[in-house]
Amino acid sequence: MTRWVIIKPMNPNPEENIILEVRDLKKHFPVRSGFFLRISGWIKAVNGVDFKIRQGQTLGLVGESGCGKSTVARMIMRLLRPDDGLIFFRQDDISRLSEKELKPYRKQMQIVFQDPYGSLNPRMTVGQSIEEGLRIVGTPRGQRRKDRLAELLEMVGMSPESAGRYPHEFSGGQRQRIGIARALSVNPALIICDEPISALDVSIQAQVINLLKDLQDRLGLSYLFISHDLNVVGYLCNQVAVMNKGYIMEYAPAEELYAHPQHPYTQTLLAAIPDVDRDQKTDLQLKEGGGVPGPPPEGCVFQEFCPKGDAACRQADLPLRSVAPDHLVRCWKIENDESVRMTPND
Repeated sequence: MTRWVIIKPMNPNPEENIILEVRDLKKHFPVRSGFFLRISGWIKAVNGVDFKIRQGQTLGLVGESGCGKSTVARMIMRLLRPDDGLIFFRQDDISRLSEKELKPYRKQMQIVFQDPYGSLNPRMTVGQSIEEGLRIVGTPRGQRRKDRLAELLEMVGMSPESAGRYPHEFSGGQRQRIGIARALSVNPALIICDEPISALDVSIQAQVINLLKDLQDRLGLSYLFISHDLNVVGYLCNQVAVMNKGYIMEYAPAEELYAHPQHPYTQTLLAAIPDVDRDQKTDLQLKEGGGVPGPPPEGCVFQEFCPKGDAACRQADLPLRSVAPDHLVRCWKIENDESVRMTPND
């Protein structure tokens, strides 16, 4: 058995307590060229993304670099304005709200960034950075604020004495813990983790992941966990959305996706996981020449790589199909094709 099949149990009432829902989210960036920088094309960074996150659960958003994962995170936080689509937080549409109207929601949604070195102000002490959030939620000055600051630091495994020190005095893992404490300072219900461990050593990664799990169990937090590390996603997440070139290619409960990955792209990602127990190579071979930069082709965005791609894949954009309960795949060949099913021990 491989390490990436350790799955957190699902909510017994899956249709209740939806904290975040994204519908047909899109973000296109213009490509400008020529002397006058006229628009010559568009990069479809996010092109119709849909998913839901339930209260107290974790959705893993996975895919290779440049597939649009971080753009999705920034649109949910409204650091980027969506071109189209809807974002619902606790059934409230926040996708078109003004900055003033967004303020109450920003307290409930926080983000932990990938770079622990650049996400903290080097001119502010750790205590000053975290106290910004305490001031926003109205924690009184004096002893109450000091006690809450100490509680937050201890909650993430840091000593209260750390409050008087500056970010450059800490390691990468410690800075990421400080970033998590800062996110917790406003008592959020949802935290977006944008590749929070990719810049850390492997041993430190495990500590941060265990910290996130402990905080979720203790505080009832919901996470959108963005990563390209499928081992971590399988350990931490309840559901997984696999993304490629702006599209969700497969969406399923984590246990189902790891046991029966349907889309060839998902199978490719799983086959790339180092596994000392695997004594044979996968039969899945990608087409050559698919890595040349350029606009995606018409139809399926994975067709240039896919070993099953043919002329039908180039005809039109493909919708997500249901192939099992709560298991959606963006491939017209999958529904009746049992040959693509693969288990972790294959």
